Parts: sequence; structure tokens; C-alpha cells
Amino acid sequence: MYPPELVAPMRGELTDIGFDEMRTAEDVDKLFADAPESTLLVINSVCGCSAGGCRPAVKFALGADKKPVRLVTVFAGQDTEATAKMREYITGYAPSSPMIVLFKGKDPVFALERHQIEGRHPQEIGADLGDSFGRLL
Repeated sequence: MYPPELVAPMRGELTDIGFDEMRTAEDVDKLFADAPESTLLVINSVCGCSAGGCRPAVKFALGADKKPVRLVTVFAGQDTEATAKMREYITGYAPSSPMIVLFKGKDPVFALERHQIEGRHPQEIGADLGDSFGRLL
């Protein structure tokens, strides 16, 4: 596990733009007990594709006209209990970090896995994500 002071700026890239952190399994269960109409989840990580593509892409996508009601994040390798619990709700996809998932209620309806994030420009990833908001929200 990485030291908290190392990952704090990486967490901040999402919390500073309105994401709520899910730090425990209870946080995740509560989220889905009260599942809003739409939720955007980012499984954050230390890996280079998070910094280079995922987090900037998410920020870019949130400039779209339509946005999910709730923005949440878990940090793989840090919030291990919350990440494991969240993955129970991400049906139909293999575990991945980073990963971006759009939920309608409790159901995942769109996802970008690591292999769809790494090596791509943030605007490309963000455009795909923003398009999913328009189609699914």
C-alpha cells in the first residue's frame, strides 16, 4: 500500500471536482441502498494511465451538458474494502484499475476499462465518456 501522503494529490484530482470518496464497504452499500438515478464511479489508482488519461478524461467529460447525479470514487490499493465491495456491483466486467463506470440506479450501463484508457489521449476518453452521458442519462 502506498503512503497516504503520496496518493493525497491523486485523490484530490477527483474530490476537488465534486467526487465523494467511498472509503469503506458500508459507504458503498449505503450508496447503492439509496442509489440515485445515475452515478459515475471512478476506480482511481496510482498507475500512470490514471494520471495521464483517466482523471483528466473524467474532468473533461464533466463539461458535457448532461452529467450523472452522483460522482463517487474508490482508490484501488488504498480503499481495499470499499474497492472490493464496489466490484461486487460492477457485474459483467473484470476487475480493472483504473476504471470508469456509469450506473443507472444499481446497474452498470457503461464502462471504460484499463485497456480502453491506457495509451489514449484524455480528450478521446472524455469524449467517449461524455457521449455515454448523453445516450444513457
